[in-house]
Amino acid sequence: MEEALLGGLSPKVFLRRHWQKRPLLVRAALPDLSAHLSRRQLFGLAVRDDVESRLVLERGGHHPWQVLTGPQDPARLRRLGPSHWTLLVQGADRHVPALAELLERFDFVPRWRLDDVMVSVAARLGSVGPHVDGYDVFLLQAGGRRRWRIARRFEPAVREGLDLRVLRRFSPEQEWVLAPGDLLYLPPGVAHHGVALEEGFTLSVGFRAPSQAELVLAFAEEAARRPRAERLFADPDLRPTAEPGRIAGSAIRRLRALLRNGLALPAERKIADHLGRVLTRPTGGGPEPPPRPLSQAAVRERLQASAGLLRSEASHVAYLRRGRTALLFVDGLAHRLQRPLAFAAPLLAGRRFVPRDRLRAHLSVPGFVGLVRVLVGSGAFRFVADPLQPWSERSASRKSAG
Repeated sequence: MEEALLGGLSPKVFLRRHWQKRPLLVRAALPDLSAHLSRRQLFGLAVRDDVESRLVLERGGHHPWQVLTGPQDPARLRRLGPSHWTLLVQGADRHVPALAELLERFDFVPRWRLDDVMVSVAARLGSVGPHVDGYDVFLLQAGGRRRWRIARRFEPAVREGLDLRVLRRFSPEQEWVLAPGDLLYLPPGVAHHGVALEEGFTLSVGFRAPSQAELVLAFAEEAARRPRAERLFADPDLRPTAEPGRIAGSAIRRLRALLRNGLALPAERKIADHLGRVLTRPTGGGPEPPPRPLSQAAVRERLQASAGLLRSEASHVAYLRRGRTALLFVDGLAHRLQRPLAFAAPLLAGRRFVPRDRLRAHLSVPGFVGLVRVLVGSGAFRFVADPLQPWSERSASRKSAG
């Protein structure tokens, strides 16, 4: 399936030739995407306060490319003109099941790197201007046509006074028109400008790329919670000063030592544990727990009778191996799985849907039912009566029916 998505390339070849190196255009990579989306549906999501959205008015606002953050005003959406606007709906995979299933097609990249699916609803000539992203992105055209221009070499200066980081100058080096089903992969640092030729939808499959600043801040937060972080500055050998406004060199040395000790990196294993929690923190709000927690007996009964477990669209799950044990990270929390239970880490962090047969085989393993109970109770997983039908089967069934 990945070969069709990647234009006949295997994931191994794609990663070697294109990933973070050069763009890739694939015609008819994923047909029938438009069947899962509608303008009314996306406008409905944009007016909700639990959905992140941005309305970009290239024209018709107080200034070019004005950005109006959500929740959107339904009356304003109804008044939108026939051109030069774009509605961006972030995390659409949390609300449109077919888009959550779409992310499974990209499992040749580590799951912790996957972020979400953003849907762009653009009127004719709608655009967010020429810009640069610092992360990888797959652009999938789901309806209408969009012209994409890209440049590998460009001036980084942006226009001042705008809500978006629009490049001041942009001279395209390549250009394509994407039709429904076409895919364009862009590595980080490639300037690009997409303009809708008629109203349509573009899906952006984005990837997490933690910045150095994010990692440093996250580590500093962790360090601040350590018991020794309560240690206060002390100067028991202080002597009278003739310059009360001066910060003495001895004080600087002590403050520096206090800071160095507070930020001292722990052992590599503890750093890995910390990063596992950081990399699986929910973005845009985590999953919602069920209204009533299930008892241990009820969970066992569901595991025996249900079709399987489905991971929440809002959850991030990953794991680390620890010899014959494992650490399972779920939405920023770590679950230590000893040797008999370590198998559950790759089982639950793999495909979004875990079928019943794979679950029932482990019902007798000590701790397994309890682990599932915790994860279902947090909202990270839920029991489902039937597995989701894969995209390929859905497309095939529609074609055969037609």
